[in-house]
Amino acid sequence: MIKNYLLIALRNLRKNKVFSFINILGLALGMACSLLILLWVRDEQSINKFHINRNQLYTIYERQYYDNKIDAIYSTPGLMSDEMKRVLPDIQYATGFAWNNTNTFQVGDKIQKEEGNHAGADFFKMFTYPLLEGTAATALNSPVNIAISRKMANDFFGSPKDAIGKTIRYENSKEFTVTAVFENVPENASVKFDYLINWQFFIDENNWMKSWGNNGPNTFVMLRPGADPVAFEKKITHFLDNYNKEQDNSFRIQLGMQRFDAMYLHSEFKNGQQSGGRIEYVRLFSIIAIFILLIACINFMNLTTARSVKRAKEIGIRKVVGAVRGSLIRQFIGEAVLLAFFAVVIALLLAALLLPTFNELTGKHIILPLSATDFWISIIALTLVTGFLSGSYPALFLSSFNPVKVLKGTLRFSSKAALFRKGLVVFQFVLSIVLIVGTIVISKQVNYIQTKSLGYDRENLIYIPIEGDLSKNYLLYKEQASKMPGIKLVTRISQSPTEIDNGTGGVDWEGKDPNTRPMFTQIATGYDFTKTMSAHMSQGRDFSKEFATDSVGYILNEEALKKISYKDPIGKPLTFWGKKGKIIGVMKNFHFNSLHEPIKPLVIRLGEKDDYGSILIRTEAGKTKQALASLEVLSKQLNPKFPFSYQFSDDEYQKLYRSEQVISKLSGYFSFLAIFISCLGLLGLAMFTAEQRTREIGIRKVLGASASSLFTLLSKEFLVFVLVALIIASPIAWLMMNKWLQDYAYRIDVSWWMFVIAGTLAILIALLTVSFQAIRAALANPVKSLRTE
Repeated sequence: MIKNYLLIALRNLRKNKVFSFINILGLALGMACSLLILLWVRDEQSINKFHINRNQLYTIYERQYYDNKIDAIYSTPGLMSDEMKRVLPDIQYATGFAWNNTNTFQVGDKIQKEEGNHAGADFFKMFTYPLLEGTAATALNSPVNIAISRKMANDFFGSPKDAIGKTIRYENSKEFTVTAVFENVPENASVKFDYLINWQFFIDENNWMKSWGNNGPNTFVMLRPGADPVAFEKKITHFLDNYNKEQDNSFRIQLGMQRFDAMYLHSEFKNGQQSGGRIEYVRLFSIIAIFILLIACINFMNLTTARSVKRAKEIGIRKVVGAVRGSLIRQFIGEAVLLAFFAVVIALLLAALLLPTFNELTGKHIILPLSATDFWISIIALTLVTGFLSGSYPALFLSSFNPVKVLKGTLRFSSKAALFRKGLVVFQFVLSIVLIVGTIVISKQVNYIQTKSLGYDRENLIYIPIEGDLSKNYLLYKEQASKMPGIKLVTRISQSPTEIDNGTGGVDWEGKDPNTRPMFTQIATGYDFTKTMSAHMSQGRDFSKEFATDSVGYILNEEALKKISYKDPIGKPLTFWGKKGKIIGVMKNFHFNSLHEPIKPLVIRLGEKDDYGSILIRTEAGKTKQALASLEVLSKQLNPKFPFSYQFSDDEYQKLYRSEQVISKLSGYFSFLAIFISCLGLLGLAMFTAEQRTREIGIRKVLGASASSLFTLLSKEFLVFVLVALIIASPIAWLMMNKWLQDYAYRIDVSWWMFVIAGTLAILIALLTVSFQAIRAALANPVKSLRTE
């Protein structure tokens, strides 16, 4: 019987080649798109899941209560990991973990930059980064130890084995001994690094880390087997009360914890509670995948039910000779599953072809996991669900035919069946229009981000890290660089303008409420900072070497002035970290973080003689390449042991919104696919409608109907579908996109014209889709049509 069903299904495919092609292509495109999204979601959900001890690994974070609000941050005191392990028996291992830095390493004559971090002695006991050489116990147990990746070992020593016990020079100032070589960090790790240096070395190099009142690094802990995470979190809530003596009624800290493997997707907080993160994109694209698959399934339902008249006699005869409805339902669902099988084979081929482009777009390294059992289970489930979903209604509809009416030739579709089919078309276009509106809103927001005035000019602005001999040769570097062609201004800054995030509550002024401790962001800059940034002062002046008192002078941004509430701030006293001084200027607000966040109060102090940070260089328009060539020569002269490196301000700003840029492009492609798949179904229905009304069209032409009136007759129904879909889709899209935009402190408004564009686009595409078939039917010879009937 199964063989017979298969033969019937294949015969029907051959007999109706065009409709079969449309059905399979629609399903294949929908499944390919859904498959790519499934692979992306699978990859996102796999981040940090490779650690064997992941069920016991936790990130400690702080809830900070101040200024009538609650902030949650992952930054913690540098001493906390060792102290928590010492006093809390529930902790088996603990480590601090800083932020990635790019540093210079040398072995012999080979010098190159590598990106890495600092971690405690327990790091390799906690996290699953396989060691090729060395042991977890000794890898980072001394301030002179360093663990390096396979790649770094091959680059400097030829092999991991040859690297063990060898010395490597760090920043031309410190010799480290290679005590371990780990396998290159896998792609599904949230943090990539090629070296790790002992945690105590990091603390010794940064005295501020020895204070419990300063935050910066992460703290990771691994609980002992059997420890209760809920009870442990309650236990650590007030842990810092005994260590951070700066806490009072105006500022207090509570600790919380989060599964380490949840940190990547759930990294955003609101009022001290986890509120989202990249998981929102995972949910968004999962919904899009379902939308597109539903659109493809609706195509199948519509085309199959529309073509049902072609199989009416077959069904009638089979019922007369004894076929029961259940067997017919199984047959038609089986045919749908067979089509879904053909479609999934094509979808796999399409996905394999598109994966390189998809990876380039998303910045991923996704492969088809052909050896993974769960992948094939997902593919089988996708095939069965798609086949069952797309074939269920046609199976129920076809199997319900009355054999007597069918064989008499009096079969007529009920109004309910026609209404259901029309409803499916409307539903298709509702989903498509929601995607179009979403694409418009996302692209406009991304464009707004990329073009919004930041309060400074990020074009022709270069950052050069202050490292090696540049820290002591900065003034000479500045003097010589300023004379070079193509260079307008040179200054320095403690953090690059897109990464200013050092917070402090150590700001005092006259009239400050002693019961409040607002937080300020702070940076140190050199002379002519405002000019170099092409920023603007609203009051006062910039730092200048003409004023010796500027060493205790401070510049505020407008947000900081609001907090301090001085009416005439210039010359007024301000104490920063216990250092008394005066306000010399107020800078207009400029964005120094992502537009997801509002501009924070900023205090700028003079740091012309600091030995860290970056050199800021403003080049003349069109002369950046010439300026870089000169700067490279100068850097090699004054800092010969360090490769010349630089960053463009505009590139660094764009990195803040890489996710949004990817989402914008993907949503555009997926919206196009959704519309294309919808139009395949619309084309099939238009062909069927024209075929069913062949006799009517012939009679109308004989009676004098024009081609234009016939075109209108055949196309107006489909346009009504799109208009109804637009009315339904508009409020849904408005709600969804407003929710998405809530994550931005600076955002566009969802305007009416976006819905007009989406509706007009959908109408034009639908009209173009049905127009060919409508014009063809309208121009057909009526004599031939009537003779055929």
